[in-house]
Amino acid sequence: MRLTTTSATTLLFPLLFTALPTCSQTQPAIQSRPALATKPAGPGDRNFARWEKEIAAYEAMDRAHPLPQGGVLFIGSSTIRRWKTLDKDFPNHRVINRGFGGSQIADSTHFAERIIFPYEPRMIVLRAGGNDINAGKSPEQVFADYKAFVAKVHARLPKTQIVYISISPSPARWAERDAYKTLNALIEKYTRQQPYLKYLDTYDMVLGSDGQPRRELFVADKLHFSAEGYRLLADRVRPLLPK
Repeated sequence: MRLTTTSATTLLFPLLFTALPTCSQTQPAIQSRPALATKPAGPGDRNFARWEKEIAAYEAMDRAHPLPQGGVLFIGSSTIRRWKTLDKDFPNHRVINRGFGGSQIADSTHFAERIIFPYEPRMIVLRAGGNDINAGKSPEQVFADYKAFVAKVHARLPKTQIVYISISPSPARWAERDAYKTLNALIEKYTRQQPYLKYLDTYDMVLGSDGQPRRELFVADKLHFSAEGYRLLADRVRPLLPK
């Protein structure tokens, strides 16, 4: 029996030593996975091509009917794109609507050469950030995207006022309200420290006395503003426009 035990031990030791290098080689790959999962999304992760048709359509409109420079440019996601009453809401201003639904802040930055700079706007009104949060970005990432937008615009148009319309909750995305609050607070604080920036709070605009979003301010999808929602939004924007 002793002889059998010794022989088994002798056979096992080479096998153990052979296996050890294999274990040490696979460990770095396991350790690297969390770093990949937490890496912030970069510009290369955005599919800008999905907007090409819509941006090209705006450019075709500009060629057919050139717009004057020095107006007020509204840009951003579906809240801007669906705002069909801009001319009526602000009759004393030359307003331009260049919203494209589903977009994030980085998209407006990317297409600035095509749908911002040609108009040399006196003021830019930006409403975006909600889709960014919904896509999984943190408030801090969206804030960084906002600062990148400001930097790009002011590098070319240093005296153009930029008004940021804050994100407001909706019944469809009520679960994201805390992220909205954090993002709004970051942008509001940054605005106070920078020239040519304005912040327009709309978070409380949509809330009723019970602290919940007012259903009549939204269309059937419970995400986008109804006519009444846009009326309230216009009332808030109006005092900030150039005199």
